[in-house]
Amino acid sequence: MATSVAPPVVAVPASRKRSHLQQRPRLWLYVVLAVGMIAMILPFVWMILGSFKTTAEIRQYPLNFWPMEPTLDNYTELFVRLDFATFFTNSLVVAVFVTAGNIIFSSMVGYALAKLDFAGKKILFMLVLGTLMVPGVVTFVPLFVLTANLGLVNSYPGLILPFLIAPLGVFLMRQFMLGLPDDLIEAARIDGASEWRIFLRVIMPLCGPAVATLTILTFLASWNNFLWPLVVATSEDRYTLPVALALYSVGQNAAEYGLMMLAPSSWSCQSSSFSSCCRSTLCRASR
Repeated sequence: MATSVAPPVVAVPASRKRSHLQQRPRLWLYVVLAVGMIAMILPFVWMILGSFKTTAEIRQYPLNFWPMEPTLDNYTELFVRLDFATFFTNSLVVAVFVTAGNIIFSSMVGYALAKLDFAGKKILFMLVLGTLMVPGVVTFVPLFVLTANLGLVNSYPGLILPFLIAPLGVFLMRQFMLGLPDDLIEAARIDGASEWRIFLRVIMPLCGPAVATLTILTFLASWNNFLWPLVVATSEDRYTLPVALALYSVGQNAAEYGLMMLAPSSWSCQSSSFSSCCRSTLCRASR
């Protein structure tokens, strides 16, 4: 009489069970991240679509996500009537030089405060921290008076020099360099390397994450800067893109929202009457 043999029971490894259980929360994580990504990208998509709408269609209620009557009038206005190339070049030049200056000078000061010993080091660092707590509006008028007395109004140096180094950049680079081992610096000094060579060949190659963060923050802040170029640039050939869009997208009756949609930096644009008030006040202060 034949007897049936039961198939052997194969034990599932515990590691495979754990990996199967870990896939479920990871799927939910992907879903949450996808929803967050869509929520963050959606305003930019609406802005791009709004650039193809007329002002009346943008202001109508209820809002239409897709343009009902697509038009290129806003792009024609920007590239034909306005000197877009000049405004874009001015913004790019100012942002690039300000970013490069912050990377160079903030890294130098951060290295000195983190790795060098000199008298007054702690006092200097406390002054840097103190400037972080001072609002920019407090120093705005004195900074403009100094710029005007130096004859830098309506020039690239007047737009760039006041922002070549920022306390936030110094603090960021100093805190990152404190985490670098001192043994590397001591070994370089034993080999006869100078402080400049140590800074350029040893320290800076290790500061990639901090430099990348400082580059992004500084470039965005300089590109979107509105108030300082508004009062320093007095002619169209020195207008940056946010200033040009703010001044030319506001008509006598209503703002041209379709033209504003062409550049994110113009979301917080202000009226020409406010710009005239700022200029007249600062000009009186500089006398």
